[in-house]
Amino acid sequence: MAQIITSTGLGKKYDKVMRVKDLDLKVPEGAVYGFLGPNGAGKTTTLKMILGLVKPTSGSVTILGYPLNSRNRLSILKNVGSLIESPSYYGHLTGAENLRIFQTLRGLPEKEIDRVLHIVRLENQKTKIVNQYSLGMKQRLGLACALLGNPKLLILDEPTNGLDPAGMQEMRELIRSLPNQYGMTVVVSSHLLSEIDQIANSVGIIHKGELVFQGSLDILHQKSKRNIAIRTLNNPMAAKIFQGNNILFEQSDGYLILPDTKDELLARYTACLAENRIGLVRIEAREKSLEDIFLELTGMAVSL
Repeated sequence: MAQIITSTGLGKKYDKVMRVKDLDLKVPEGAVYGFLGPNGAGKTTTLKMILGLVKPTSGSVTILGYPLNSRNRLSILKNVGSLIESPSYYGHLTGAENLRIFQTLRGLPEKEIDRVLHIVRLENQKTKIVNQYSLGMKQRLGLACALLGNPKLLILDEPTNGLDPAGMQEMRELIRSLPNQYGMTVVVSSHLLSEIDQIANSVGIIHKGELVFQGSLDILHQKSKRNIAIRTLNNPMAAKIFQGNNILFEQSDGYLILPDTKDELLARYTACLAENRIGLVRIEAREKSLEDIFLELTGMAVSL
């Protein structure tokens, strides 16, 4: 699959400290790529380097097949839309008037204004003063500005930050629709795993400036190991029986933890406990949540 963004050894040093270290990003064409990490992990710095807003200390970036440098930066960025941190706007102007400024500066046809307003569902609010917009509407206006010119690549930094649940859901639906309906590749940064899980199909996880995972969201889900937890009225005796029958298990928080087991074999294990008059209190299937995996990858599980 073609890559819309690749970076090689990308790094940025601030105050003699490497805030981003040897980042090798690969963003597939047509994907919603979730760029995930805790606050302060280096997400925004990385996106600014990709956009040429911050000069890398080391490494290189290729966008849409072209190396990003001072000679071709502007020609590349004509095909890139972005919304980094909070959107900028003139509060005393209407939504349409704000977009007209950017449309004029970029030399785009005026029909672009109505097109992007329709995409972000603000066509009925275009004559309203932006200072009267809700936070969600302001975010959508910022997204509309990023969509001017129908870019091939869209980069969004924490686009749902500060939104209420309804606003977050609306923004998610918008982002999910862009690849299929408009042929865009979207990079979305977030510190919320649940957010990325709902919109992305490919993900990169960054921690302390380093990439700790990159791949499809399905692969990340596969890291969740399923097991069976059993609790009895006499766990020590149950443990001895399992050991005597060469049944693999671990003990944790009052449970005997077995690897994922076929139903027939599990029925045999529980029958063995019943034959030895050990009361079975609870049996349940368990697997690591995506949140657990994220905490392990970012080394935060202990601190929490």
